[in-house]
Amino acid sequence: MPELPEVETVVRRLRKPLIGRTITGVKATWANSVPTGIKNLEKDLPSRKIISLNRRGKYLRFELSDGYYLFLHLKMSGDLEIEKNSSAPHPHDRTVFRLDNQKELRFRDPRKFGRVYLVKNETEVTGKLGPEPLTISEPDFLELFKNKKGRLKPLLLKQEFIVGIGNIYADESCFRAGLNPKRKAQSLKPDELKSLRKAIIEILNKAIKFNGSTFDFVYRGGGFQNHFKVYDRKDEPCKKCKTPIKRIILGSRSTHFCPNCQK
Repeated sequence: MPELPEVETVVRRLRKPLIGRTITGVKATWANSVPTGIKNLEKDLPSRKIISLNRRGKYLRFELSDGYYLFLHLKMSGDLEIEKNSSAPHPHDRTVFRLDNQKELRFRDPRKFGRVYLVKNETEVTGKLGPEPLTISEPDFLELFKNKKGRLKPLLLKQEFIVGIGNIYADESCFRAGLNPKRKAQSLKPDELKSLRKAIIEILNKAIKFNGSTFDFVYRGGGFQNHFKVYDRKDEPCKKCKTPIKRIILGSRSTHFCPNCQK
C-alpha cells in the first residue's frame, strides 16, 4: 500500500497542474469507492475550484471553493493520472474528474479499494487520525508514548496513533534508531524515543527525496527500495555488522530487523 512518502510524491506531482483548476464534472463507476455517496459527489462537486492540495496521513486533501473538501485514499492499488478528456478510458478508471482545461483527473484502481470523500467538515474523514510524523515536536512525540502498552512496531502502524509511517518505513526507522521492533512501548526511555523520532523523520524525508519506494504493480517511479537497510532483506547481511537480517511476523505484518544492531 502506498504510504506517506508515496502519497506525498503524488501530491507534489499533481499540485502544479491542478491548483486553480475548476472541476466541471465527475463520473464514478464503483459505488463502494464513494462512502459519502455518488449522487452527492455528482451533484455537489461540479463548479468547485481547487484552492490547495496537500496530504493528511495517507489521504490526498483537496481544499475546494465554497468550503468543500475532497479526500482521496489510494489504498492498495490506487493511482492518479491527468489525461486529455479525448483519450481512451482505462478499464480500471473508477472515478473521473473533468477539469476546465479539456483534461481529466482519473482515479485508477484495479483492486477497487480506493476511496473518495466529498465533505464540508473534514473531521468526518480525518478526525480520528494521529499526528503527522514529519512535524510532531519532540515533547509531543514523547507524550504519545505515555502509558502506551504493546509492541513498538505494531504501535507505529496504527493510524490513530501516528499517521503514514507504514510497514517499510517502520522497519527502516527502527533499524536507524537501533531499536528492536518487538520492544514493549512502555520500556522505551526518553533518549530512545528521541532517537526514534529523529530516525522516522530522516527515513521519511529520504524516501520522499527518492519519490517513495517502487513495489509490485501498486506504485511505480520510486527509488528508495535501493536504499533499504533491513526491509525485504531476509537472510542478507546487515549493512552495518554483516549479521543476517531476520524476518518475523509481528502484529500480523512482515517485520525485518538486525538481531545484532537491534538487540
